[in-house]
Parts: sequence; C-alpha cells; structure tokens
Amino acid sequence: MDFDLALVIGFVVGVFSIPSIVSAVSDRRTPRAAAITVLIGGGLIVYALSGKPGGYTLDQLPETVVKVVARYIN
Repeated sequence: MDFDLALVIGFVVGVFSIPSIVSAVSDRRTPRAAAITVLIGGGLIVYALSGKPGGYTLDQLPETVVKVVARYIN
C-alpha cells in the first residue's frame, strides 16, 4: 500500500470514529467499536509516517490529501 494512501485512509477512519465515540459515551456504553477504529486509523497513520523516507511535515498534509483524492478520482 502506498504511504500517502495509508495516511489519508488513516485520517478518514479516525475522523469517522469521532461520532461513534460521542454516541457511545452519550448512551453510557463502552466505545468498543470506536476504540477499534481509532486503533486502525492510528496504525495506518503510524505506518505511513514511519515508512516514508523523511516522513511528512504539516505543510505537506493538505497537498498529500488532494494528491491522493485526485489520483483515485481520475
């Protein structure tokens, strides 16, 4: 898997886990599914950050997201 793609998927999974966490906490349930998705998203982000030579900077993140989306839309 491409490191850029892993980073973007990790961010998307992490963002989508936030409503699940809020829902579980508001219903007074343990957020098991949300915890698993946070671990998956975090694992993908760590994989991408540790695998790419030189890593990523904060300035490169928006460009990376746009580049990945553009690559798979075309």
